[in-house]
Amino acid sequence: MAYGVREARHTTTAQYYRDLKRQTGEFEANVRQLQAEHQRAERQLDEVRKEIRSEKLEAAKTEAKTALVAKVGSLLGSGKLKELETDNRTLQGEVAACDESIELLQQQMERQQEEHSRQLMELQAKHRREMADKEAAHQREVSFLKSIIQKAKKWFPLFQELVYMEKFCLKVGFNERQTVTHISGKPLFYEGELYSEEHKRKFKTERAGFQVVKDPKDKSKLALAINGQVIGEWFKEQFDRLFLSIRKNVMSPRSRKELRQ
Repeated sequence: MAYGVREARHTTTAQYYRDLKRQTGEFEANVRQLQAEHQRAERQLDEVRKEIRSEKLEAAKTEAKTALVAKVGSLLGSGKLKELETDNRTLQGEVAACDESIELLQQQMERQQEEHSRQLMELQAKHRREMADKEAAHQREVSFLKSIIQKAKKWFPLFQELVYMEKFCLKVGFNERQTVTHISGKPLFYEGELYSEEHKRKFKTERAGFQVVKDPKDKSKLALAINGQVIGEWFKEQFDRLFLSIRKNVMSPRSRKELRQ
């Protein structure tokens, strides 16, 4: 009887452990299920949060659009936009008017340039005609003067010699007043320097008498005389004296001694 009680207790303990093990397994299964459900709930919660944020963003965009539409509506309602449109049309009209004015000015400038070119061409043509007329008149005058000179040479054989003598006196060193005196045949007293074209130098003279006379060698020509001597001969004498003076100064005493011997 006592043995039967111990067996019953043992069976009950074993069953208890089995039941406990089974319950433990069920509990663990429930825990795993709860954990899986919890993870699913977390994922759903994240998705819900994302959706909420997206909806808020869209709601903000919608509110901004609504505010913009309201503002535009307010402008339309208050007439400010119409005023801006009116100002814009006015400015466009002014721009168009300026463009038209610029085009008119350009056309006017083109007409002025054409008129200026026409006037310039007329002035140039007039200038050419006037220059041609002046040139023709000058040629007629030159021809007339040449004919007068030819007649003067024929009528007055010494006329050409007087022209030559005038140039010669001026080149020698006489002024115009003194030259006129020479050409008139009057005597002239002069003191100073005279230039020789032949010797390319000036020679100084004391107060001497000058006069235009007929050339002793050719009576058909004129010559300038100084104290009765033809000036060409006088220049030669002055040059020879200068040459001898320079030669004496250059020669050494010994050379002069040998020259005397």
